[in-house]
Amino acid sequence: MTTRNVSAQEVARFDALAAEWWDPDGPMRPLHRMNPARINWITARIARHFGPDARPAILDVGCGAGLAAEALARAGFPVTAIDAAADVIAIARDHAADMGDAAPAYRVATTEDLLAEGARFPVISALEVIEHVPAPAAFVASLRGLLVPGGLLVMSTLNRTNRSWLTAKLGAEYVLRWLPVGTHDWNAFLPPAELGAMLRQAGLRVTETAGLEMNLITGTWTTGRDLRINYLLAATG
Repeated sequence: MTTRNVSAQEVARFDALAAEWWDPDGPMRPLHRMNPARINWITARIARHFGPDARPAILDVGCGAGLAAEALARAGFPVTAIDAAADVIAIARDHAADMGDAAPAYRVATTEDLLAEGARFPVISALEVIEHVPAPAAFVASLRGLLVPGGLLVMSTLNRTNRSWLTAKLGAEYVLRWLPVGTHDWNAFLPPAELGAMLRQAGLRVTETAGLEMNLITGTWTTGRDLRINYLLAATG
C-alpha cells in the first residue's frame, strides 16, 4: 500500500472550495491575480533551461482546479496535473473540456502514487503546495524522485516572516477576506533557506529565486527581488 504525504483536513478544505475555484473574485482570487506573473516566470525558466522552442512535458503537483496547469497547457506544453482532492479535479476537467486533446491530463493522485508507477518528468511544478503537506522534506524528496536527471523543478510558496503573517495570514484571511479563514498556517511557511536546504538534501541545486509582489493599488502581481511574502524557486539536479 502506498503511503501518502497528504493531510485529509487540507484535502477536505480545498474540495469544499471546488465550485468557486474558477471565480476570479471568489476565494481563489489571489491565485487568479498572481497566475500570469508566475506562469510567465515558469515558461521563461523552461525556455532558458531547454531552449526557446522546447515544449517539455510538465507534471503539475497539487494542481487544484487547474489555474496553472491549464495556462501551461494553453501555452503548448503537454501537462499531467495531479491533486489528492477529487472534487477539485472534477472541476478542473470540466473547465478544460473545450481544449480537447490539448487539455491537461488530470488525475486524482499523489507524488507517491506516481513514484510507485515509475513515472518521471523533465519539468515539475509545485505551486503553493508544500505549505499544505504534513512532511515537507519528504515531499521534496518525492519531487526529486519524479524528476528526470537534469530536469527542472519550479516551486512557489510563502516565506515565514512578520510581513507574510501580516499580509498573507492576517490581512488576506481576516481583514480583506480574500481567502477563507484557516487557509494557511503561518508556522508551515518556509523561508527560502529552509526550502533550499531540503532541496540540497534531496540532491537538487537551486538556480534562481524571485519574489511575487502585489501592487496594492492595481491588484496586479509581478516578479521581483522581494522574497518576504510569496516567492518562486527554480532547481535542477
